[in-house]
Amino acid sequence: MSPARILFVEDDINLGFVVRDTLENVPFRVTHCTSGPMGWAMFQSQPFDLCLLDVMLPQTDGFTLARQIRAVNTQIPILFLSALTDRNDRLEGLRLGADDYLPKPFSIDELILKINVFLRRTITSSQPAIPVGTWLDQDNLTLSVNGQPQVLTHREAAILAYLLERPNILIRRDDLLRAVWGDDDYFMGRSLDVFISRLRKRLTPDPSIRIENVHGVGFILRR
Repeated sequence: MSPARILFVEDDINLGFVVRDTLENVPFRVTHCTSGPMGWAMFQSQPFDLCLLDVMLPQTDGFTLARQIRAVNTQIPILFLSALTDRNDRLEGLRLGADDYLPKPFSIDELILKINVFLRRTITSSQPAIPVGTWLDQDNLTLSVNGQPQVLTHREAAILAYLLERPNILIRRDDLLRAVWGDDDYFMGRSLDVFISRLRKRLTPDPSIRIENVHGVGFILRR
């Protein structure tokens, strides 16, 4: 199997060199760009398996670049790297459809682990299609609601699959966080709320299925 192709957009030349060199030794095929417009032009010119984006980029910031990418490809994993530590900035990245957000400075081992996790979810089937009134094909990141197909992000698909496997059962927040993120800290909890809100909107056309919030405890998927 050929190495996965990664679009890496980072304007810090030294950091970019170190990260690219390390990832290429995994091995991945890394295309390094130093600006938002350069990253967008490269994304349009060839296929990639994952996007690794800095937020503070010259000319076009990482959030804007992510919007451009999501407008034409809703499935490719997007990971943000950023020195911005404000939680609202992180949540904004997730609202744009990013799959994860690593604050700088970050562990290169953690970055490689996260990249491998998202690539594995893209390439392999971790869950069969779940035949309900609303059905999910987690392998292809596809949700069908009343016959209308929707494409999910990896996080959305993982959360929804976990809930669909446990219908009408109270799922505690910390259990869901650990199952999907492997952690249950404050930021991940806020991120979970963003994804749950997005999933509720996706499920709205089907009144037979809904996600209820049990304040301070967790969620119940009713069907």
